[in-house]
Amino acid sequence: MQRRLPGARSTFGVVGFLVVMELGSGALQGWFSPLLAAIGHQFDVGAGALNWVNAMYMLMTVACVPILAKLGDMFGHKRLLVVASTLVAVGSFVVAFAPSFEVFLLGRALQAPLAAFLPLEFAIVRARDERSASKSIGVLVGALTLGAAVGSLLSGLLFGAIGDLGIVLLIPAVFIALCVPVVVLLVPETTVRRHGRVDVIGAILLTAGLLAVLTGVSNAGTWGWSDLRTIALILGGTVLLALWVFVERRIQDPLVDLTMLTRGGLGLPIIASVLFGAQTYGGQTASFLWLLGDSARDNYGLGIAPAAAGAIIVLYALAAFLGTLIADRLARRISAPRAIALAGVVAAASFALMICFAGVSALFITSMAIGGVSAGVLLAVLPAVVVRNAPADSVGIASALFNTARTAAGAAAGAVFALVMTLFVTASTADATTGARSTPLSFFAVWAICLAVALVLAVVGLRIRVTAPAAAPQSAPDLPTVQTIEDR
Repeated sequence: MQRRLPGARSTFGVVGFLVVMELGSGALQGWFSPLLAAIGHQFDVGAGALNWVNAMYMLMTVACVPILAKLGDMFGHKRLLVVASTLVAVGSFVVAFAPSFEVFLLGRALQAPLAAFLPLEFAIVRARDERSASKSIGVLVGALTLGAAVGSLLSGLLFGAIGDLGIVLLIPAVFIALCVPVVVLLVPETTVRRHGRVDVIGAILLTAGLLAVLTGVSNAGTWGWSDLRTIALILGGTVLLALWVFVERRIQDPLVDLTMLTRGGLGLPIIASVLFGAQTYGGQTASFLWLLGDSARDNYGLGIAPAAAGAIIVLYALAAFLGTLIADRLARRISAPRAIALAGVVAAASFALMICFAGVSALFITSMAIGGVSAGVLLAVLPAVVVRNAPADSVGIASALFNTARTAAGAAAGAVFALVMTLFVTASTADATTGARSTPLSFFAVWAICLAVALVLAVVGLRIRVTAPAAAPQSAPDLPTVQTIEDR
């Protein structure tokens, strides 16, 4: 049975503290993209090396998030949130003061526990009040989304005004450092614990397998899909993951209780997260490239200036933020599975509209914004379902699996879509040099695949079942409780 945390602090107050953290978390995640050129100039590295600024962070999140979340289930989610925020603060200072690019990348690796904030926070808000957890999760995800938009915009503006990369990188480091005592002093600890031993073998196999597969897929565009390194990493990682499943089914205290996925109501939500990650994050690159492309020069695109394209990206993030705000009310009105299905259909419609109106800037941007609202709804409703369906002592690891599946699917889909786009190119000659250029058909192919994936997501969403929240004392089972929360 779910127990409420002791103490007089309200759920609203606890969520408020965590919202501040998520605003900072989102800002830090969006902070680096506008600064990549400056980072390359600072450390005298090229575009290929700069890919590792984000790739290092992404790969290390895969390695650390499930482990931190599992330790939170076992030893306390607040305790591990303190550990994670401390590591991120240290990594942020390393990034700000890095004397070399190698040390800079080390700092990026230390920032990876940032991705564990949400799974740990989800467990805290569910333990605080299970009945309002879905609404709290939507607020937290919304804060993360808004923070990412603000961070992307703010870092570019600050660098333009200050011109000192170190000072600009120091700002999020100071903010995250200030969050550590806030967590220590103001966020309550959870009381439900997952008993057992730490599954070291399972953690190693899962981490190594995911890292190998994602490294192979992420570099396939550079190395080639037939390159021995690509094949070895993908096949080797797949073997390690299969071995991980074998081990997890046979030990007493697994890192992940696989029965949660097969019979515990978490399998379909995590499949939905894979589909969501693939169609949303995998297709974003093509959409943003289309904004920047010039049809006269590149044979595709709308010819929008980089500054205006940056504003459109912020608009997309704000649309997603709007989606997170309406997600809980929508799920309560028509049920979470139907909300997921509706968001999938809307996402499919947005891709269809992007194909139909690819040559009309205003309509194309509006279509992207519609997709952003859909993404926001899914960002809020899907993790709320995972948290609701997870056992009380496994909320952290269940949320971590959801986040990791979504991130990995987005990374893999991005690499696969890059391959798809190479299938629809045309030869071009410029300055006596012959090369290959993308055609509009290559973009349409990506959006058509995303459309199909979104429709599959809608079908999967309808088959998801949601566990009812624990009833409050002396209250009717469902509708009166929902009405009370909605009216407050």
